Amino acid sequence: MKIKFPTLAAIFCISGLTVFAAPIPETCLTSGLALGCQAYTFKAFSVFEAIDKTAAAGGKVIEFYPGQSYGPEKPGVMFDHNATDEMIAAIQARLAERGVRAVNYGVVAIPKDEAAARKIFEFAKKMEFYGITTESVEAITTIEKLVKEYDIRVGFHNHPRQPKNPSYKMWDPNYVLSVVKDRDARIGSCADVGHWFHSGLDPVDCLKILQGRIISTHLKDEDSKFAVVPFGTGNVNIAVILDELKRQHFVGNASIEYENNWMDSVPDVAQCVGFVRGFGARH
Repeated sequence: MKIKFPTLAAIFCISGLTVFAAPIPETCLTSGLALGCQAYTFKAFSVFEAIDKTAAAGGKVIEFYPGQSYGPEKPGVMFDHNATDEMIAAIQARLAERGVRAVNYGVVAIPKDEAAARKIFEFAKKMEFYGITTESVEAITTIEKLVKEYDIRVGFHNHPRQPKNPSYKMWDPNYVLSVVKDRDARIGSCADVGHWFHSGLDPVDCLKILQGRIISTHLKDEDSKFAVVPFGTGNVNIAVILDELKRQHFVGNASIEYENNWMDSVPDVAQCVGFVRGFGARH
């Protein structure tokens, strides 16, 4: 029996109201999971090339990040929430041509200032993103207001523990939970399992702590020196992580973030996609 992640929207009960969160389409699923790339995997290339390479690796979704080169036709211009309608239309045309859906955006700083933050949400609305990824805890009140208004999810991303910077707390899933637990149910975690591993944590335990609040995930396998490697060849148990996401009825995007072999990573990313396909075929 193949692995089956839910394909219907999660239903949240918030203050007595039922909110139907728009799902990622079934056509974007690989073994039941909305699997694709974080465009940072292809940071050495333009955003158009990132779309092409995601498709070449077998990914069906992409998560953009602020600051990727738009392309040689606009030297020095980055693709982010300041993009013009013309730029957005060109990106959407390439996505349609390659059969890739844009589902998320980040990690992006969201300001406390509502007008500035709204610009990010308007961009997300135009791009029809499922979610936004940030670490801007200080803007949580503004974020919650705009999440309710736009029905766009926000996931707080975790980087690795910083021993020399004890004020950085996002690496700890219990801290993330403390930030989001009393907020709108569309606010939660962008679970970077590799960074949890790098922090000396068990990623599956972290996912369990944040159960019900996993908005999206950055999937990566790492070796003993924390170098990113293809799924199934490192020390992060991706198969068990996929099992846990299934158990939690995870419906967000799973972005392969391959921070290695920067100039020629498509074969490695394709191996990661193949691992998920094979896992699905066995379940």
